[in-house]
Amino acid sequence: MDRLSGPGLDERLRQFLSEDVGSRDVTTETTVPPGTRARGELSARSGCVVSGLPVARRVFELLDPELAWREEVPAGTSLPAGGRLAALEGSARPILTAERVALNLLQRMCGIATETRRFVDAVAGTPCKILDTRKTAPGLRVFDRKAVRDGGGENHRYDLSRMVLIKDNHRTLAGGVSRAVAAARAAERGLPIEVEVESEEELREAIAAGADRILIDNQSPETVSRWCSIAREAASPPFVEASGAVRLDNVRAYALAGADAVSVGALTHSVRAADIALDLFSQ
Repeated sequence: MDRLSGPGLDERLRQFLSEDVGSRDVTTETTVPPGTRARGELSARSGCVVSGLPVARRVFELLDPELAWREEVPAGTSLPAGGRLAALEGSARPILTAERVALNLLQRMCGIATETRRFVDAVAGTPCKILDTRKTAPGLRVFDRKAVRDGGGENHRYDLSRMVLIKDNHRTLAGGVSRAVAAARAAERGLPIEVEVESEEELREAIAAGADRILIDNQSPETVSRWCSIAREAASPPFVEASGAVRLDNVRAYALAGADAVSVGALTHSVRAADIALDLFSQ
């Protein structure tokens, strides 16, 4: 499910190409003579953390299987503005037709990796992990999650089947924290159970119910520190995650407050794409 390779990836990339190309690339077909060859360079116009080059390469290869691709920068590399990500050469028409889809994915993934690295650097020296969330663009989650990893972050649950995460609406409809945890534990013994808490009463109830993980939502670093101390006193201390109202300028305070992890939806739902260009030259 979370792999960027094989037939599944190709099928998705073909869908993206079909959406962009439509029936045909009329501009390229009418202006570029058949058989024209081109070489090109992918370069960063803004500094970025590299992510998504294998995906971009595969987009081009789907339209030109003979494409030559070289000098790819490793994922996770911090590249300054003006740095080259990769060089390519092949048939000009397929390169032009695939350009936009390849760049859209590459720029988004580099943007996510870059923002993730900023958060990871902000908590450096603490044991706190930076996590993503399910706040991804539909259809792009597998790409977004890889970019988070390339930026040094870690992934939360991939989808709703991977973990029980009891949030406010679940608590309300289940009749409270204890009932929700008990029902989940009885039905899904093999899955970890995380409970979102918004008060000290809910925190203590979740701990008493045996939650494996606690999600402290929309609280100050001071409150997180106090609640982490309460959680650590449990016979089996739960994993503590903080989220909500977390920004680059305050994430370190949450890490120092004792959170095992901080989840940041903005890594993927508000991504600022990196500025990457493809410059082509005739051969």
